[in-house]
Amino acid sequence: MQSLDQLISVDRSSPVPLYFQVAQRLQDLIEAGEIPSGTRLDNEIVLAGQLGLSRPTVRQAMQYLVEKGLLNRRRGVGTSVINNRVRRKVEMSSLFEDLERAGRRPRTDVLECRVVPAPEKVAAALALPPGTDVLSLRRLRYADDVPLAILRNHVRADLGVTAEGLAERGLYQLLRAAGTEVTAADQTVGARKATPEEAELLGESGDATLLKLHRVAFDRTGRPVEFGRDLYRASMYSIDISVRSD
Repeated sequence: MQSLDQLISVDRSSPVPLYFQVAQRLQDLIEAGEIPSGTRLDNEIVLAGQLGLSRPTVRQAMQYLVEKGLLNRRRGVGTSVINNRVRRKVEMSSLFEDLERAGRRPRTDVLECRVVPAPEKVAAALALPPGTDVLSLRRLRYADDVPLAILRNHVRADLGVTAEGLAERGLYQLLRAAGTEVTAADQTVGARKATPEEAELLGESGDATLLKLHRVAFDRTGRPVEFGRDLYRASMYSIDISVRSD
């Protein structure tokens, strides 16, 4: 395999963050099979030197791909490619607006809305230094007064989102009203068992399986503005995927 500096180039004049340019190119190479599953990557210091970037930028790119399930990090072993998950791209949409269009009367209980220092995982997703103030959100979303989803989000703290607004409207609606339009998102869909608290909130049995959706959403400039980790009742919610050949 060629060295990564021969496979990856960045455009420093682009508004798209450098870490995301690196992560996107690496993802393309992995999914195309040019970097095979099982390949062990050089450490961050070596990669940063090869690409002419800072170590924090390379670390953000690697962490982003770890979150997407394309890379695996093990202490004492290093970082390796694990392109073994089934992934489907789905159309980005707002649950609140989807429910409105379907005539399902969305309602929201705001369980948490507070400014917190960004943990490392959140900071990496939002391309922020760890510890930067972000808004931590947790909401219970209803459809026709029936609990449907637990929505866990972190957004940049300066985007005009308030608890009062979230009780009445969807997150993306509030962002648009404040001048930030979400135009793209990377999403990963999976499943896991509900915790006792989650089952109680959603009105499910203790051993219920929930759909989980992890998401990083971007504005028109390519800036990441939201990191979402949502849970849906599998008994009430499905995701439609359209597949077309070229």
